[in-house]
Amino acid sequence: MFKNYNMNQVVLPMDVEMKLQENDIAYSVHELVESIPDEDFSCFMRDTGCPAYHPRMMM
Repeated sequence: MFKNYNMNQVVLPMDVEMKLQENDIAYSVHELVESIPDEDFSCFMRDTGCPAYHPRMMM
C-alpha cells in the first residue's frame, strides 16, 4: 500500500503549470514516469508498517 499519489494536487500557493512553458522538460519527465506500468512497482509494495510514498512520486 502506498500513500495517496496525485500529481494534480495543489501543494504550493501558486499554480506551477502557469509558470512552465509548454515545451518545458518537466512535462516530458512527467509523461515518462507516468508511462511506467504499475506492475513494475509491485516489488516495492509492503503489507506492514506505515504506507510508503509511491515510487513515481519519488522519481
